[in-house]
Amino acid sequence: MQIIQTRQFKQSVKKLTPNQKTELDAAIKIIMNNPCVGQQKKGDLDFLWVYKFRMNNQLTLLAYSYEEQIITLTLLALGSHENFYRDIKNAL
Repeated sequence: MQIIQTRQFKQSVKKLTPNQKTELDAAIKIIMNNPCVGQQKKGDLDFLWVYKFRMNNQLTLLAYSYEEQIITLTLLALGSHENFYRDIKNAL
């Protein structure tokens, strides 16, 4: 499986502590094993899947898209729920 990171995702990961990065890596491994584990959004964000997990006891959202034909997992964004979907719409 090929994993692609967007610039926005890379910038979010840079700000994380090493402990948070290990929790993020565990969440990414869960998504790699079962890409449909997240919740698919509807409407104009229908290409988007969101996986919710806890990072340092705070709910964190990981946005990704998955293409079965090419077997590509694209990590789009990482952050808390506040303005998460609005920021994704603005970035794309």
